[in-house]
Amino acid sequence: MRQITLGTTGISAPQNGFGALPIQRDDIETSVKILRKAYEGGITFFDTARAYSDSEEKLGKGLVEYGVRDKIYIATKTAAKTPEDFWKDLETSLNKLQTDHIDIYQFHMVSQCYKPGDGTGMYECMLEAKAKGLIKHIGVTSHKLLVARECIESGLYETLQFPFSYLSSKREIELVKMCKEHNMGFIAMKGLAGGLINRSDAAMAFMSQFDNVMPIWGIQRESELDEWLSYMDNTPEYSGELEAFIMKEQKELSGDFCRGCGYCMPCPAGIQINNCARMSLMLRRAPSENWLNEYWQGEMAKIDECLGCRACTLKCPYELNTPELLRKNYEDYKKVLAGEVSVR
Repeated sequence: MRQITLGTTGISAPQNGFGALPIQRDDIETSVKILRKAYEGGITFFDTARAYSDSEEKLGKGLVEYGVRDKIYIATKTAAKTPEDFWKDLETSLNKLQTDHIDIYQFHMVSQCYKPGDGTGMYECMLEAKAKGLIKHIGVTSHKLLVARECIESGLYETLQFPFSYLSSKREIELVKMCKEHNMGFIAMKGLAGGLINRSDAAMAFMSQFDNVMPIWGIQRESELDEWLSYMDNTPEYSGELEAFIMKEQKELSGDFCRGCGYCMPCPAGIQINNCARMSLMLRRAPSENWLNEYWQGEMAKIDECLGCRACTLKCPYELNTPELLRKNYEDYKKVLAGEVSVR
């Protein structure tokens, strides 16, 4: 497993970062076991966020209490919109993580590029926290292409975290190239495209083409961790069968489809847009029975209650016609339920 250096931060870690969002769904004992096994298997870059309920607490208990704080890198995030909330989040994160500093502190899912003197005071908070030694490096996460480009071009951020997988568009691949040109670290989230990608070896092979990309794989189960650890010394190559498979996938999934980022949420009609708008794909790319139960039938039926407000369309970073996409998915869903369309 090759080492990835995140731009000017100097942070260098194996190209298998740990995305800690899913462990919020595990109990403490399971989380600690998975985190320690990840470290023992060679993973040293761990990403979490204040918004991920008790993920920070579990990371602190699983790794910092384990006595390996000086051997790992911790990235976390704040979704604060005011300086007051920024400092509250930072204090909470430090306490939950049981550490005196955070290696990369990131503005979470920003809709604007915070800059000094912009009137928000947010970037000034980052600078003050860095001067106090509470954070080592300043990063940003986004799902919006234009905002991400502005953050790169600003020269104010040391890392960018953005959705990236082999289903990414040319514009998203261009962000990776821009980061390299600006000597800025690129942290890839949603490397499995929110569940649409179901072959980890293909996902890993794609990522291995980029020597400046640190993928953070969302891990909830020990079996998932085992897959990523198996690639530490035997990384799949982007060639032969895997290359052909990825090209086929890209062709089949080209065009408009929901990535499940959730930027459109919440829906005033209560529709789970980030799942319902990609239901047709999930039925065909994951065990279909998981999506055809009574619960999901009820959730899909909510599409009939769509208000047509188009708030989701305005918030979609991929500029999708979300109401139309919801209707198409629901029509297909009903045909699957009726046995008119066959899925696996």
